[in-house]
Amino acid sequence: MTRSLLLLLGLCCAAPVFAQNKPTTTPDPLILRMVQQVSAKNLKEDIDKLVSYGTRHTLSDTKSKKRGIGAARNWVEDEFKKYSKASGGRLKVEQDTFTVKPDGRRINQPVVMANVMATLPGTDPTDKRIFIVSGHIDSRVSDVMNATADAPGANDDGSGTVAVMELARVMSQQQFPATIIFVAVQGEEQGLYGSTHLAKRAKKEGWNLVAMLNNDIMGNSTGHDPEIKNTTQLRVFSEGVPATETPEEAKLRRTLSSENDSPSRQLARYAREATKQYVPGHEVVLEYRPDRFLRGGDHTPFNQQGFTAVRFSEMNEDFRHQHQDLRTEKGEEYGDLAKFMDFAYLRSNTGVNLATLANLALAPAAPQNVGVLTAELTNRTQLKWEAPAAGEKPAGYYVLMRPTSAPEWEQKFFVTDTTADLPFSKDNFLFGVVSVDAEGHESLPVMPKPVR
Repeated sequence: MTRSLLLLLGLCCAAPVFAQNKPTTTPDPLILRMVQQVSAKNLKEDIDKLVSYGTRHTLSDTKSKKRGIGAARNWVEDEFKKYSKASGGRLKVEQDTFTVKPDGRRINQPVVMANVMATLPGTDPTDKRIFIVSGHIDSRVSDVMNATADAPGANDDGSGTVAVMELARVMSQQQFPATIIFVAVQGEEQGLYGSTHLAKRAKKEGWNLVAMLNNDIMGNSTGHDPEIKNTTQLRVFSEGVPATETPEEAKLRRTLSSENDSPSRQLARYAREATKQYVPGHEVVLEYRPDRFLRGGDHTPFNQQGFTAVRFSEMNEDFRHQHQDLRTEKGEEYGDLAKFMDFAYLRSNTGVNLATLANLALAPAAPQNVGVLTAELTNRTQLKWEAPAAGEKPAGYYVLMRPTSAPEWEQKFFVTDTTADLPFSKDNFLFGVVSVDAEGHESLPVMPKPVR
């Protein structure tokens, strides 16, 4: 008997358990409309403006109005303010400044840095959830300490910065129960300083930060050595074992063999599913490692503080156009210039972020205290959980299921109660539970812990 037939028979046997008034499974017209509003023309114009500042090196000029990191930061702030005005003042715009002392590596003098932030407050005063989307505004050339040479930084990371700006422009026109923070962080190339400052601030101030999306190098569709063109896929990197895992959590992880089910992995899978629904013809490719080989990014400090965070990057990088002095050698042109970018591809990747963020921010909060009952030896799986403590009341819950060997969720069952009794063995399957509203917006999955 085939596995699909077994699953079908199992569902038939379990039919009385599962509710029939399921939430809609059709795409939300609002999210579709927002994705369609993302403009490749705007993205290109914003890249050209960022590049016009010559260099955005963290140690570059902060006083000039035409060149350096200070001018670029001020321009992004002004653009955020324009979006705020167009949205009736919904966006709260600021430069969050902080001072970094010399570190003996890539900071050779005290530097005042700033993250340019636009916050879209949630409309539900009981919903304290926060979502962050970021790109880094600073740039560099071959010598990481060269603060005067032209460093256009079009793709690294102008692409992530303008994607965040375009998201703020489009999404500020709408209302979400949860809060969204759009931020261009500084100091990535010198040591992840801006994101580290923001992650520590979130931890210190007790933010209910549910998810952080980092966008870095996402606007070029053609790789080099070997040359591969790919206009339809975007990588998402996510940590497996959480950086802040305690000994007790490590013991439970080993017991459950849940190395592939960290909160960040769940966020990566969530982005993949949102893309299937809202960005036709595009695909998020799950990369089961924290970042590219031996490298890190602005999501890393958030993982280190215990937050759920992932990185989006283009499928095939061209290292002739990253961290390079502007030059031509043996007929090859080097440097991170806008002419090497693909703005239709960047538009699709920005849509991936929008679909993911909008779904999360519109969804109810995740269920709490999700458990799998272990009091009896049985080939069934019994789950129980509690409703979210605040925010919108869910229309119900989906129980997600997949074989232990499968990388992605394969089945989902809708229930309106806070329990489920499934005719599938917990020996052979993994389970998760999400909250869902009537429009089909789902929370991030929560993996059950053993309870008696």
